[in-house]
Amino acid sequence: MSESLRKRVLTAVPAAVVLLVVLLALPPVFTVIVITAAVLLGAWEWSAFVGLPVVALRLAYVALVAVLLFAGWSVTVTAAGRTLVFGLAFAWWCVALLWIALAPRRVTGWSAGLAGVLALVPAWVALVRLRVLLPLGGPWVLFAFLLVWAADVGAYFAGRRYGRLRLAPAVSPGKTWEGVLGGVALGGLVGILGALWFHLPPLTFLSLCLAAVGFSIVGDLTESLLKRYAGVKDSGTLFPGHGGVMDRIDSLTAAAPVLFLGLMFLGVAR
Repeated sequence: MSESLRKRVLTAVPAAVVLLVVLLALPPVFTVIVITAAVLLGAWEWSAFVGLPVVALRLAYVALVAVLLFAGWSVTVTAAGRTLVFGLAFAWWCVALLWIALAPRRVTGWSAGLAGVLALVPAWVALVRLRVLLPLGGPWVLFAFLLVWAADVGAYFAGRRYGRLRLAPAVSPGKTWEGVLGGVALGGLVGILGALWFHLPPLTFLSLCLAAVGFSIVGDLTESLLKRYAGVKDSGTLFPGHGGVMDRIDSLTAAAPVLFLGLMFLGVAR
């Protein structure tokens, strides 16, 4: 095992244990606190992508995200509001895909700041709504994490072993199409197991999970695009071997709203 992989494992295992306790053993309010803290820390890291020159402006960006979290919560009290917010999030990630494919070098501070709001706020709303709205809220949030982690792990090992065709060289030269296939394969396996876990139609739910995995890759690449613009390798140093908070939740920011929107259409979340 390489030193880098060893650090990743030693960091991931205790973090996973804490997450399991928070999601499955503690009341929902603890999940809300943890997710909110992670998103606001992510906003702080994202403010560096924006290029804000002083701490006060970076804190103002975090405060703006905090206000918008409250606004997003208020809007999504109704089913119509949830459809609106997550539909807009889905549209944003489609735009982000076009951004990555067609204009990866066209980045400004304003576009980076707006991208952060559109990534962080709907993801927070989706995860918190999953936790408090569904009877099996804890397991559903856990499943969202497992789906994204499986896709990341599959992409990491398949890319290292078989990677040849670069996915987005202008954004993240290390990512490959072989890695994408590995991520989709392992994410698909988790999707099948999830269908059995939650007693949902396997093919329909698998399709939703594969869509969420696909958008998780877009979320990862979007952060990579903005890190390249900001001239940084990692969003932070909080997690040894992993980087910062955004390096751990970038994929989830895109996958969570897509997953919730799909669950609404399946009638699981209303």
